[in-house]
Parts: sequence; structure tokens; C-alpha cells
Amino acid sequence: MLLDNRPSLMTPILYITLKKRILRLMKHIFLSFCVILLVGLSGPAMAADCFADYKAKQGNPLKLHYGVAKVNGQCSKSAASNELAQRLNAQGWTLLNIVSVFGSDGLAKRKKSAGSNYLRF
Repeated sequence: MLLDNRPSLMTPILYITLKKRILRLMKHIFLSFCVILLVGLSGPAMAADCFADYKAKQGNPLKLHYGVAKVNGQCSKSAASNELAQRLNAQGWTLLNIVSVFGSDGLAKRKKSAGSNYLRF
């Protein structure tokens, strides 16, 4: 029979069916999501120690001081500002500004400048 027009049942060359390709793609997406999630969650653990140096003032007579304090929340200037403003207000001080936020590696060089206000608040 030379004129056989029936579709032939060809087997795939690499035997990779559509279902297997979709399954591999889903595995790839799932593993990528897991890696991104783990990296995202490890960020706060790595930034466990956060400190801020700040400037504050007190009323009559005018007193100014520079200090270093540990920040418990997120390690950012805005979070440090909110947290330290409350602590300082409780002691009669007004926060002027947060100079910077840093890790424990920056404590030693700021200790002398902060004097008695080193980790006081």
C-alpha cells in the first residue's frame, strides 16, 4: 500500500511529553519561590544588631547631646526616629535628628563621642 494517508503514531524523539514539561516548569517555579522566600526571611536575622546615633536637646536652659542607642525594630532612620523619640521624650529630651543607623561594627568608633549617652536610651 503506497498511498497510506493515515496519521502515523510517531513517538517523541526525547520522550518528553507536554505533561512532563509542565511538571518541570512548575518544579522550577516552586524552587525559585522557596529560595526567594528563604533569602527574604534571613534578612532580619542577619540584621539583628542595629544602632543609631542621634542628636537631642532639652529645654531651659538649653542642653544638647549626642548619643548612641540600640534600635529594636527595623534598621532604618525612620524606624529609629520613631522609637528613639518616644524613649527620649520619656526622659524630657527632644530628638533633633538621627545621624545614621549602623551595625555593631560601628559602635567602637562612636563610644568616645557619645560619652555618658552611649547606649543610655
